[in-house]
Amino acid sequence: MAILTKDEAKKLLDKVLGYSKADEMSVTLNGNRTGNIRYARNNVSTSGETDNLSLAVTAVFGKKVGSATINEFDDQSLEKTVRRAEETARLAPENPEYVPMLGPQKYIETGAYAESTAKINPEFRAQAAFDSIDPCSKKNLTAAGYMEDRAGFSAIANNKGLFGYNPVTSVDFSVTTRTADGTGSGYASRDFNDVSKLSTKEATEVAMNKALASTNAKALEPGKYTVILEPTAASDLIGLMMNSLDARNAEEGRSFLSRKGGGTRLGEKFFDERITIYSDPANVEIPGSPFTGGGGGRFGGGGVDGRPQEKTLWVENGIIKNMSYSRYWAQKNNVKAVPPSGGFIMQGGNQSLLDLIKSTQKGILVTRFWYIRAVDPQTLLYTGLTRDGTFLIENGQIKYPVKNFRFNESPVIMLNNVEALGKPVRAGGVLIPPMKIRDFTFSSLSDAV
Repeated sequence: MAILTKDEAKKLLDKVLGYSKADEMSVTLNGNRTGNIRYARNNVSTSGETDNLSLAVTAVFGKKVGSATINEFDDQSLEKTVRRAEETARLAPENPEYVPMLGPQKYIETGAYAESTAKINPEFRAQAAFDSIDPCSKKNLTAAGYMEDRAGFSAIANNKGLFGYNPVTSVDFSVTTRTADGTGSGYASRDFNDVSKLSTKEATEVAMNKALASTNAKALEPGKYTVILEPTAASDLIGLMMNSLDARNAEEGRSFLSRKGGGTRLGEKFFDERITIYSDPANVEIPGSPFTGGGGGRFGGGGVDGRPQEKTLWVENGIIKNMSYSRYWAQKNNVKAVPPSGGFIMQGGNQSLLDLIKSTQKGILVTRFWYIRAVDPQTLLYTGLTRDGTFLIENGQIKYPVKNFRFNESPVIMLNNVEALGKPVRAGGVLIPPMKIRDFTFSSLSDAV
């Protein structure tokens, strides 16, 4: 029962809405079949599969909002959940920022569902793990990895006629390999909607090569270096920046987009002119949800948000073109309520990672970052560590492995120091290029491998 068809989902949601006595009511229905396999020290440690179907009801009286959730679907339990949400709403204080629910909307089909992923079974997971473990064992390396696959759907509805349905599949794989003496470590990750694009063997070979190449790392003095960030590393910092494009935070002075004395810096040039970032739920490489999901109050009122997701230009030639608005904040400012981006696409060039390395006289190649933490939200200054393969580049070649660094850097500054951008690839649910950045700040050394 975890994955319902569009018609089955609508029939269930209409039944729930039929029990409503509230002024407004919305319902969110989510179903998932999720499988996983985990291994460490070249042995599978856990494997499993779960099916879950859950329903959340939000009731509204005036500006008083209450919610209840359930995973039982007999008529009595469904009606009881509606009554519980209504009772909670009557007891709740008024939400001064409540915005009435939307009526019917038009949603695109995003193509986020792949039958190949939905058909993954325990045998497939076992083979995927074997394809990663076996080559490591043969080279006296130790592998630790995790693969999770998901097939499911989300459906939203309210008593004003809104209804949306979105089926989705995904598979995420990551592996860390270590040398026998523990001095070398490599990492690789892959994520897709369609599992036919995944080769755990290929990803593991990348991690293996990094592990073998990173033994006996040498220490370099901290300082400012030209860096080449692989897409996994770049996506971490750029993703944090994209999550900060909120208009309310900017207007209330809590953001890097806040203008001194009030207002925002929308329309200003912030980055190198080669920086263009947009989101598109219909992109075939990173298909997203056609609607903004439900949940309690993030979008100004609780329950189903339901705004259609559209192709949105966030940064064009270094200029901030859009910020996200909750429906409440958009109404207050008489502007369009732009939903936050899901996945994003950052434009790049045609160079490969190898091309970027060959063009570098001296620099540091970074596989990924780890333990990233905010230092100053108003400048987007972050700190964290490099990990699992950090190398010195000299005269266009990888010279030798170096000890890991702690960094202190802002993606805003980083995107003003762009030397070159490679060809975008999918990493962490986004499309992002490898980046060559000058004057990246490494503040200290780390003993971690």
